[in-house]
Amino acid sequence: MADERKEEMDQETTDTCEEVNEEAACETAEDAEETAESAEGEAEELTEDKEAEKEADTPENADKEKKGFFSKKKDKKEEAYKAQIGELQDKVMRQMAEFENFRKRTEKEKTAMFETGAKSVIEKILPVVDNFERGLATVPEENREDPFAEGMNKVYKQLMTELENLGVKPIEAVGQEFDPELHNAVMQVENDELESGTVAQELQKGYTYRESVVRHSMVAVVS
Repeated sequence: MADERKEEMDQETTDTCEEVNEEAACETAEDAEETAESAEGEAEELTEDKEAEKEADTPENADKEKKGFFSKKKDKKEEAYKAQIGELQDKVMRQMAEFENFRKRTEKEKTAMFETGAKSVIEKILPVVDNFERGLATVPEENREDPFAEGMNKVYKQLMTELENLGVKPIEAVGQEFDPELHNAVMQVENDELESGTVAQELQKGYTYRESVVRHSMVAVVS
């Protein structure tokens, strides 16, 4: 009986070990399968990464990256050049405006200097004109056709013509209303034929040069 009981226990132990071994084998197989699948997945990922790296390392992609780099660099240079061109254009425009203002200012100054010089010369010529007029006024009526008197009269007319061509004109005085901008009143007179404030007599002729008074007329005004 003891031997039979021992054989049964050994048989149970053997069966139990076989079951344990079978379960362990199954678990080991499942783990191995999972490990294999995981390894296969990792291998696929590595393969994809390598293929991506290979694609990135291809000459075409390298050329694209190179072209993109130079394109960005070129764009930056173009923007810098455009900015410099804009600054230069602005500077040129400002210099042109300054030069135009300078030219206009210079023209005005030159014109003013010319007119000042012309007035100075005219003022020196006017006494000569006065002497011509005084000399011709003293010639008797019967002697005005004499060669000397006629020659002096022609010289006087030529002088007055040239002055007029330059823009010199006599100021109207007698019979005109007194104008302090044109006339210089040196005396007052009584005159029933003229209104008060009217120029009755011209003592010295006045002249203008281009609308600017060179010499005021010396006049007598009706009181």
